[in-house]
Amino acid sequence: MKPKWLEWAQKLQAIAQTGLTFSENPYDIERFQSIQAIAAEILATHTNAELSYILDLFDRDVGYATPKVDVRGAVFRDDCILLVKERVDGCWTLPGGWADIGFSPSEVVVKEIFEESGYLTRAVKLLAVYDRDRQGHPPYPHYIYKLFFLCELLGGSPTPSIETEAVGFFPESEIPELSIGRVTPAQITKLFQHYRNPNLPADFD
Repeated sequence: MKPKWLEWAQKLQAIAQTGLTFSENPYDIERFQSIQAIAAEILATHTNAELSYILDLFDRDVGYATPKVDVRGAVFRDDCILLVKERVDGCWTLPGGWADIGFSPSEVVVKEIFEESGYLTRAVKLLAVYDRDRQGHPPYPHYIYKLFFLCELLGGSPTPSIETEAVGFFPESEIPELSIGRVTPAQITKLFQHYRNPNLPADFD
């Protein structure tokens, strides 16, 4: 369960962002800016992030406040799952990242897998749609939905990128240290369950 301070900060930011989008009265704009500043201060107080960093994140997110979308690809070979090692924290994760404008969810996950691992794939099934805050990830300023796709391996070769420093396939019993902000051990376990039982329905929430 996510901490209440995170829930409050996210709700305050959503109210402020939406209010700033539609308000024309200068007094209302000032009030929503104050609410946004309070949300940023709550997040900065309870995390290691600088207040200026959080305010910059808020400033770049405009329009009606909606969840951001993170896509991840589950690629299996010989009962092993594909993982990439992140340069930013030295830990491992499923290839993926933010969904890009102009791509469908399945297109963007295939693109992310190739860019981060060097492997060519085809998305074949949506395995899960999760609320990030309910999955045991560390707190993050934005509210995020995570989409996990089963992807069929078509070709390619292991190729690190500007974001990843290593690429490998791992059996369930030998999963390396995970980048918990991106994927959790429970999610990896669930993906192996889907791999072994293709008839399982998609998970959600």
